[in-house]
Amino acid sequence: MNNALIKDRALQYARLARLDRPIGNFLLLWPMLWALWLAAEGLPDLTVLLIFVLGVLVMRAAGCVINDYADRNIDGHVKRTTQRPMAQGRVSEREALTLFAVLSLLAFGLVLMTNMLTIQLSLVAVLLAASYPFMKRYTHLPQVHLGAAFGWAVPMAFAAQTGSVPPLAWLVFTAAVVWATVYDTQYAMVDRDDDLRIGVKSTAVLFGELDRLMIGILQLLLLVTLLLIGQQAELGLFYYLGVVIGALLFARQQWLIRLRDRDGCFRAFLNNNVFGGVIFLGLVLHYLATA
Repeated sequence: MNNALIKDRALQYARLARLDRPIGNFLLLWPMLWALWLAAEGLPDLTVLLIFVLGVLVMRAAGCVINDYADRNIDGHVKRTTQRPMAQGRVSEREALTLFAVLSLLAFGLVLMTNMLTIQLSLVAVLLAASYPFMKRYTHLPQVHLGAAFGWAVPMAFAAQTGSVPPLAWLVFTAAVVWATVYDTQYAMVDRDDDLRIGVKSTAVLFGELDRLMIGILQLLLLVTLLLIGQQAELGLFYYLGVVIGALLFARQQWLIRLRDRDGCFRAFLNNNVFGGVIFLGLVLHYLATA
């Protein structure tokens, strides 16, 4: 195999794993980081932090690969996804499944460096990640399933840091699920016309003309959940200031999706990265101030 061919295969695998689109990494990282800081009540164990950052990055890549495998006959009919490697026939089904298996094993190898409870929870993580891409064929709520897949790092983080999964962990998990449903519905609004044409299900299709209202209700539910987290974890001013800024960011997202155009909905989706970072910053500043 010559160098040019090797370079091309590496490029296609990188595109398949979305290494060129890091936004998804951050959307996965933020809830996990919230969880680790809450579990440790400040800076977590550095080994655990490194394991989970690497694990999230690897599992996100694995999730993207299996997603494109599941959608290999759909992506070519959706404007946003026509350039994906499998839609273009540049990566075979066997290559995609092999890459998914390698990435999943790598992630599991990282989990083996933690405790037994975390290892047991990781089996659920793999099941959620592998099943999510197929949900859009059977339910209008694949965004909720995605939220569970993305948010499962939360109980795992608590387990790795503290050896247990307390009620606070499940409250943070709930926040992660609701948040993912918010931003992935905004993302699904970008593809809604194509999804309706080819019969793909999503919350954007389910909500229809009530999409902005439903997103608003979910945003409000998320803010209330974050306030409950602050109360249960006895957090202070910096955290609550982060929640207030988060509410303002949600108001901006509502403005961006007001016309339901592709560009506005995609910009609202991207704005969620800032939201996650603001909540995390509030946590970090709180624990620094109380150290």
